[in-house]
Amino acid sequence: MTRRRTSRTEASHRLRPGPAALLRSAAVACAAALVALTVQAPPALADDAGICGHQVGGDILTKYQEMGGETSPLGCPTTDELTTPNGRGKYNTFTGGSIYWTATTGAHPVWGAIGAKWGALGWEAGSLGFPTGDELTNPDGQGKRQRFEGGTVYWHPTLSHGAHPVWGKIGELWGQYGWERGPFGYPTSDEQPDDPDKEVVQTFSSNNLSLFWSPGNGIEGCHGECVGYEGTTGTDWFRKVRVEIPYGSGNAVVRPYPTDDGYRDARTDFQGAWAQLWQLVPYPNDVDETEHRSLFEQFACHAKFVIEDPLDDSGWSTGWTFDLESWHADVGMDNATSLTYFLKHRCNWD
Repeated sequence: MTRRRTSRTEASHRLRPGPAALLRSAAVACAAALVALTVQAPPALADDAGICGHQVGGDILTKYQEMGGETSPLGCPTTDELTTPNGRGKYNTFTGGSIYWTATTGAHPVWGAIGAKWGALGWEAGSLGFPTGDELTNPDGQGKRQRFEGGTVYWHPTLSHGAHPVWGKIGELWGQYGWERGPFGYPTSDEQPDDPDKEVVQTFSSNNLSLFWSPGNGIEGCHGECVGYEGTTGTDWFRKVRVEIPYGSGNAVVRPYPTDDGYRDARTDFQGAWAQLWQLVPYPNDVDETEHRSLFEQFACHAKFVIEDPLDDSGWSTGWTFDLESWHADVGMDNATSLTYFLKHRCNWD
C-alpha cells in the first residue's frame, strides 16, 4: 500500500486554527485572568468578598485588619455590619469581642472584662456611650483601661475585683490625685448610693479608701455640693478619717474620728496623733502652708480640751469627731492651746 506524503503547505493549513478556535482560546484566556485577579484581590476588598461568611467593611474592617484580622484576639466575625439601635453608629460582633464605630469616635474594639462591664451598663445606650479609644495597658504593665464618651473603665487582674467605670465628680477627684498610680489605687466597685449620708460612694484598692460625691444634703460638712474621701483602716487612736471638699472651693474639712485611747492620749501628744491621722487618708491637695498650720492648731485645740461627756452618744465633749476647717485663720499654737482663748472660740475661731 502506497502512503500519501502530506505537503508542508497542506500541513500548515491543517495546524492553523480557524476563527471559531481563536474565539474559544480568547475566552479561556480571559477566564483564567479573572480567576487570577480574584485570588490576588487585596485585603481592602474583603468587605466585598466576606470574612468567615460575614461582611465587614469601612473603618471597622480597617481596624480589624490592623489588629491582625482572623488571627487577632477578635477571631472571625459572627455578624455582618449592623446599625446600633440609636442609629448613631455601626458595629460587627466577632468570636472574641466587637468593634463599634461612629463618625465622631472612630472604630474601636471592645472585649474581655471591660467589654462585659460596658455591656452590663447598657452598651452604647448606657451612661458610658461609645468607646473613644482602644483598650490600653496601664503604666504598671498589668492593669487595663478603656475610654468611653461618659467615662473610663479600669481593670486589674488582682487589685480591682473586676472592671469598674470611673466618671463624674468622683473620677475628677481621683484623677487629681494621680488615677490608679495615686494613693487610692484601682476602683474596686462601681459607684453606689450611700443612703445614710445621702451621697454616692466608690471604693478603691489602697488602704480601704473610698471617694464620695454629695449634691449637698446638710450631712456632715456637705451643706453644698462636695466631694471627698474617707479612710477606715484604723489606728490605735483613730477609727476613721473623712475629708470633705466643698466642690470648686479649694477648701477642706478634715474629720478625724478618735478612739477612746485617741481622745485620752492625743491631749499630750499632738504630733503623734496628727501623724496617725494621716496614715488613714492622703493629705488634701489644695491646702497651703497657712491652712496647714491652722488645721494643726485646731486639731491641738480639740485634743487638749476634749473631756469625757456621758450625755453625748460618743462619750466625749466633741462628739464623734474633731472638726478641722481649712478656712480658719492661723492663730499660733499659744492661742490655739490657751484655755482663755478656748473659752472664747471653742476651737472655732474666725
